[in-house]
Amino acid sequence: MNIDFHYGVIYLVARTAGLDVAQATTVAHSCQYVDDATTTGLLFFRGGETYERFASAHTMFDYHNVESQLNRLVWTPFHFLPAGSGATLEEKALCKPDSEIAREVVRRAIRASDAPNALHRLGVTLHTYVDTWAHQGFSGVESDYNRVHSLEAEDCSPESWMEHLKHVTERLTDDLQSDALSRFFPLGHGAALHYPDQPWAKWKYTNGKQQEITRDNLPDFIAAADMACRAIRGYLAKDVSFEKLAGLPEAVRAALEEQLSQNRDDDPVARLRTLSISVSQQRIPDLAEVIPTYIDKGIGSWKYLATGIEAKGDGDERADYTPAFEESDYRHFHDAVKEHRFVVTQEILPGQGLRIA
Repeated sequence: MNIDFHYGVIYLVARTAGLDVAQATTVAHSCQYVDDATTTGLLFFRGGETYERFASAHTMFDYHNVESQLNRLVWTPFHFLPAGSGATLEEKALCKPDSEIAREVVRRAIRASDAPNALHRLGVTLHTYVDTWAHQGFSGVESDYNRVHSLEAEDCSPESWMEHLKHVTERLTDDLQSDALSRFFPLGHGAALHYPDQPWAKWKYTNGKQQEITRDNLPDFIAAADMACRAIRGYLAKDVSFEKLAGLPEAVRAALEEQLSQNRDDDPVARLRTLSISVSQQRIPDLAEVIPTYIDKGIGSWKYLATGIEAKGDGDERADYTPAFEESDYRHFHDAVKEHRFVVTQEILPGQGLRIA
């Protein structure tokens, strides 16, 4: 899923579920920031203080990260949560929608609802949770299930989907097929291009196990939004049986389905703008407001507000450490990322016989 869902849809779902504007903004920002927090390692302050961060995302077309085993600590707990079913690690690592493991991750976030960074943790959790619908059938470990052959999609010619690859290398030719890409992207859904993340997409492919997979994203995306609504209601009620709570009201569900099916710009940021206009014009029942602007890096970002650092990368820039850093969204988010990663990789997955870290 892209920013139009992780930020825009999660914001409107959070508001529908009962969070106020500030709370919904924190949850939605955290949900999207999982895809944008690509800097790992220590943040150094001028006085010698340090703060440890852990990247929750890599660039999809980053060959170095494809080859690195460290990717398991990124793709698996945050983007391709294993369902834990099957006999082998390869089978257990497969991501499946709304698995019992995924629900347990949500329950852990609900149980942490009194923590100072509880909303940030909820946002990080929701990113992982809703991605189980979009990323189903793929995994964060090298696997034949991630290999894609005979990729086809409705209303999308080979020429149009090849446009998505031009930023990878200028040497790609128009007749390059997705089965060749599988050799470069053995992790996640890289070889499936952007189809898993487009709400309206109807597509099919054959995986490396020679299984023909047919996907219709829209019902899955609506189910993900509905369950995210239940999760947020569970958080507010401190009820770990969140799946039994009410989901999206029928009118909201119908309006959201209309938005996701018709909002078909290839640029996810453009889709977010369109969704925001729809919300401001009350095309989503009971909501008539402007979705707050999301800034991932640079001036106005959580990092800038916490440290004053304007650069998108750390470089040699140093900030003065102040007590305000401890209360910042930036610190709370990165703590939530570390907590989420620990709970998933050291507690929940090993409990299901799956050790990846």
